[in-house]
Amino acid sequence: MSATPTPAHPEGFTPTGTIATHADRRRVVFATVVGTTVEWYDFFIYAQAAALVFATVFFEPAGAGFAAILSFASVGISFLFRPLGAFLAGHLGDRYGRRVVLMLTLILMGVATTLVGLLPTYAAIGIAAPILLIFLRIVQGISAGGEWGGAVLMAVEHAPKTKRGLFGASPQIGVPLGMLLASAIMAIMTVIAPGDAFLEWGWRIPFLLSFVLILVGYYIRRRVEESPVFTEIAERREATKMPIVQLFRKHWLLVLIAALVFAGNNAVGYMTTGGYIQGYATNPEGPIGLERGPVLWAAAAASVVWLLSTWFAGWVSDRIGRRTTYIIGWLLMLPAIFALFPLVNRGDITSLTLALCLLAVGLGFTYGPQAALYTELFPASIRFSGVSISYAIGAILGGAFAPTIAQAIVQATGSTSGVTWYLTAMVLIGLTATLLLKDRSGIPLGPDHEAEQSVSPIYGLAKA
Repeated sequence: MSATPTPAHPEGFTPTGTIATHADRRRVVFATVVGTTVEWYDFFIYAQAAALVFATVFFEPAGAGFAAILSFASVGISFLFRPLGAFLAGHLGDRYGRRVVLMLTLILMGVATTLVGLLPTYAAIGIAAPILLIFLRIVQGISAGGEWGGAVLMAVEHAPKTKRGLFGASPQIGVPLGMLLASAIMAIMTVIAPGDAFLEWGWRIPFLLSFVLILVGYYIRRRVEESPVFTEIAERREATKMPIVQLFRKHWLLVLIAALVFAGNNAVGYMTTGGYIQGYATNPEGPIGLERGPVLWAAAAASVVWLLSTWFAGWVSDRIGRRTTYIIGWLLMLPAIFALFPLVNRGDITSLTLALCLLAVGLGFTYGPQAALYTELFPASIRFSGVSISYAIGAILGGAFAPTIAQAIVQATGSTSGVTWYLTAMVLIGLTATLLLKDRSGIPLGPDHEAEQSVSPIYGLAKA
C-alpha cells in the first residue's frame, strides 16, 4: 500500500474499510481481560507469598525484622526493570504491532512464575535460592513492563470513540481480577495445607497453576486481530524507526507528568497488591496477629470492590471526562487513607475488610480511566512507547517500594501514622499531576491526526 496519506476512517471502521463488528470488539475485550488477569495473577501471587512465606523460606538467616524488609524489597526490585520491559515492548509494539508483544509478555511471565514454584529453599541450596528468586522476579518485572501498554492499546484503539473509557477499563479490571484470583487461591491453599504444610509446599501450588493459566491466555490472545491503528500505520509503512528517541525528544515532560498520575494510585494500591497489609495483619509478632485465610479473603473482597469501581469509572469517564473522573477518585481516596490503619488496627476481620473496600473505591476511580487517558495523550506513531514507559516510571515512583517504605517506617517509629502521611503525599502528587493535564477525551487516534495528537495536553504548553 502506498505511503500517501488517505482520508480519515469513519468511527467504527477498520483501515481496510470493513466495519468493526460487535463480535470483533467483544473478542478483543474478552482477550484483554483474560490476558491481563493471568499476567497480574502471576505478578500478585509473588507479592502474596512475599508477605506470607518468603521471609521464612528464602530470607530467614537475615533475622526476623530484616528478612521481612528483604522479602518486600524483592517485590519492589522488579519495578526497576519495568522500564526495560517498557522500552523493549514499546519499540517492538510501535515497530511490529501490539499483538506480538502481548504474546511474548504472557509467555515470559508464565514461565518465570512457574519456575518460582519449583525453586528450592534457602535451607536446601543456601544463598543461591534468594538469588534465583530475585532473578525470576526481575523477569516478571520485564514482562509486566511490556504487558500493560499492549493490552491497553488493543482495547482502546479497537473502541468506538464514545466508549474508549469503557473498553479501556477491560485490561484495567484484569488487575483486580488477578488480585482476586491470587488472594482466593492462596486462601484456599491455607485450608488445604494449613500451618507448616503451607510453608513447606502449599504456597507453591498457586505458582505451578500459572502454567495452566498461561496456556488458556495464549489460546485466547492469538485469536485477536491486530489493533486497527497499527494496521493502518503498517499498511502505509509509516512505523517510526526509533520511537523511544522521538518520545523523549518531544514528549519527555508529558511522560513525567503521566507517570506521576499513576504513581499516586500505585503507591496506595500496593498496600494490598504488594502484600503489605496482609503481612502486617498476619504477623504473629505484630499488634494484630490475624489468621492468614481470613485476611486473604478480605483482600479478595476488596478486589471485587476495586473491580466494580474500576469498571464504573471507565464507563463514567466517557460521560464526564477522564480528568474529572480522576479528580473524584483522588478526593475519595484521601479519607480512605486516613481511615485505613485506624480500622486495621482494631484487630478484627470486619474492620480490616471495610478498610480495604473503602480504599478500593478511590483506587478504581483513579485506575479505570487510565487506559483511555494514556492512549489519548500520545501520538499514534509513538503511542505504545509513551503509554508503556509512563506506566513503568509511574510504577517505580509509586508502588515499587511502597511496602518496603511502609515496613521501614513502622519498624523505625513503632507507629503506622507515618505510613498514612506518606500515602497522603503520594495522592497529592497524583492529584497535582492530573490538574496539569487537559482532558483529551474523544481525540482522533489514527495516524491521519498525528499533528493534532502532537499538540501538548499540558496546560501552558502549545507544543510537546
